[in-house]
Amino acid sequence: MIETNMSSIDTKDPFAARTRAVLSELEAGGQLKKFQTIEGPMGAKVRLRDHGEVVCLCSNNYLGLANHPDVVESGIEGLRRYGAGTASVRFICGTFDCHEKIERRIADLHGVEASYTFSSCWNANEAIFATLCEPGDIIISDELNHASIIDGIRLASVIKKGVHKKVFRHSDLDSLRERLEAARANPEVTGQAWVVTDGVFSMEGDIGDLPGLRSVCDEFGAKLVVDDSHGTGVMGPTGRGTHEHWGMDGKSIDLFTSTLGKALGGGAGGYMAGSKEMIDLMIQRGRPTLFSNALPATVACSADKAIEILMNEPDRVAKLRDNVAYARDGIRAVGFEVLESPTAILPIIVHDTAKAIAMSKRLLELGVFVIGFGYPVVPEGEARLRCQISAAHERTHLDEFLEQLKVLKAEF
Repeated sequence: MIETNMSSIDTKDPFAARTRAVLSELEAGGQLKKFQTIEGPMGAKVRLRDHGEVVCLCSNNYLGLANHPDVVESGIEGLRRYGAGTASVRFICGTFDCHEKIERRIADLHGVEASYTFSSCWNANEAIFATLCEPGDIIISDELNHASIIDGIRLASVIKKGVHKKVFRHSDLDSLRERLEAARANPEVTGQAWVVTDGVFSMEGDIGDLPGLRSVCDEFGAKLVVDDSHGTGVMGPTGRGTHEHWGMDGKSIDLFTSTLGKALGGGAGGYMAGSKEMIDLMIQRGRPTLFSNALPATVACSADKAIEILMNEPDRVAKLRDNVAYARDGIRAVGFEVLESPTAILPIIVHDTAKAIAMSKRLLELGVFVIGFGYPVVPEGEARLRCQISAAHERTHLDEFLEQLKVLKAEF
């Protein structure tokens, strides 16, 4: 991270003046983000500069595949075979057979016809509505959806004048129905209705009611889009995602987006998966597909291996589920409030933002890496320590975490 001497900035420069004010306000409020530097691979434990080896409970490495030897070797072999990258967008000369392979694998994972990869899931969410919507369409979004969905909807409404956007109360089917009924009565809404939700909501650790959403969407002829970035590899008996958790097949969802940067290898990249028609239209008209380089081949190869491991080793998902149950019970036994959820995200509610940050700092001193979140990332009064569990964790790691929580409980 580059450090700037703020006192040397010319305050007659409007940008410099306001930037200095913002950064000073963040620092005074204890909200200035400071990066921790990891000196080695991601795993159940990581080596942090100035802190040594610590138990890591803030990574999305849910299946412990980020440093799996087969995943690493597949990435290295991809680098040897294909080089550093495509040096082009795909429709010109930038599609390698490794892209075709991983996209078939992703489609199989979700049980749908086709998929397409992007450099990030943010990029995929940015592409959906700006590409697939037309004037007269309406997009209705859960109020707690990820920022990438929110920005993608905003972008669509700017690029495609006449695309309408509404928000429904979090996981509230009655609120969604009200929005769809109002859209049906609105003479300006003449096209397709789209409903979009996270599968797993990353700050709360709760899940979207996909069966309920599907039912309401069917009632109004709406398309259902699910970003399952925190559910893929985690939810359901075989880790297919939140739809599998609910006993739904992949074709019950009109379009998935998800990431390769969490459970599926932990590298980078994202994708969308759905009908061949939707993917074909995205390939032909999506600005991120037409003007951005392909997923790096090394990531395509390592992520493909990660998905193969997921599909061949269901015990890995079972171990994650056991670890989550053990950690959740242990947190409660210590005396902390933890939100109930079937996901691998365990938010410990401490209410006050300054307290969450101080507790996070103290845990790191005790050898446990957990991040505290407060306002404005979560609502005022709902600050928390967000703990994320991995199949890579052994009971010794979780016991160490729980022992340090006891220290924290005594001190705070």
